[in-house]
Amino acid sequence: MSGAGDYQEMAASVPPSLKAITLTHVRYRPGDPLGLFLAWVSLIPVFISLGGFVSHFLFRRELQGLCFAAGLLVSQALNELIKHSVAQSRPAYCELLEACDSHGWPSSHSQYTFFFATYLSLLSLRRSRARRVIAAVPWPLAFLTMVSRVYLGYHTVAQVFAGAVVGLVFGAIWYWFINTMLVDYFPMIEESTIGRWLYIKDTSHIPDVLKFEYDNARAARKKVATD
Repeated sequence: MSGAGDYQEMAASVPPSLKAITLTHVRYRPGDPLGLFLAWVSLIPVFISLGGFVSHFLFRRELQGLCFAAGLLVSQALNELIKHSVAQSRPAYCELLEACDSHGWPSSHSQYTFFFATYLSLLSLRRSRARRVIAAVPWPLAFLTMVSRVYLGYHTVAQVFAGAVVGLVFGAIWYWFINTMLVDYFPMIEESTIGRWLYIKDTSHIPDVLKFEYDNARAARKKVATD
């Protein structure tokens, strides 16, 4: 009895297994500079979400950007739904990474970055053909993210390719939905009570927002100087 009691006491003292947030939980082999680099690459979705869209909401609040961010959230929810439906395990190496408590197909990192690359490319090319450089920038990062998830042992090649396909297709569908159907309601959202309270604006009718804001900022400064 005492042995059983000691065992129960010891078992009670063992902390329960913990679950990691897979978007931020990244491990790599010590002494592997490539692994360290790719571990940072794996955090690109975090940098985009916190550095990009949070800053956008705080300082710009354009409806197009808010819909872009909403699409990424919907894409992540879709990813979780597919993962739980398919329930495909991660590679065997996941035990060392403490990542076996979540499913692997499709890769959420690949899906996130390919959604981002697709939507940003379509949006940039729609506003100005001269923005081909901007449209091309996210694609190397998206492919590097795919490589990083396989190299670090979190996913198989099939899992990252599945995430890339889902992200690309859903990114195109979401872009079509926003810019074909929802865009007609942008003026109404902008003029709504919550839109005016939060200073949400619609710039979808402006071909080159950067030049428009630059010209208006210079004009306002000149007006202040002459008053």
